[in-house]
Amino acid sequence: MQVLDIQGYSYEPSEGFLRNMNRVLVNSGGWILDRRAISSTSYEFTLELELRSILDLYAGIIAAGLELTRVHHMALTDLCTCRLHLAGTRELRQVIGVRIEIAFLKQLTLHNLLATGCSIA
Repeated sequence: MQVLDIQGYSYEPSEGFLRNMNRVLVNSGGWILDRRAISSTSYEFTLELELRSILDLYAGIIAAGLELTRVHHMALTDLCTCRLHLAGTRELRQVIGVRIEIAFLKQLTLHNLLATGCSIA
């Protein structure tokens, strides 16, 4: 099974954002396998979904306010393109794994940044 790792960030408060993300993941046809806090400022969802639903997932997480890096936008775009070229085939039922890691930037403090070894510059 193909697994896609997505990392993103949000400036929204985590409580409301996570509630919206949960709804988006379920509405896109995904099966949430795991959800957990990685740290006080980051959270992770692990899910599976059929390839035919990848566009719904992509649109939903962007609409929810998840900011993605260019690399992760490209990865999702590639899967959407594959989906487009496989239209009408059985391969659209292929199940892919997705791991979404979300960092909540408003909750980051200088102490958190220094503790993880990140640089501000």
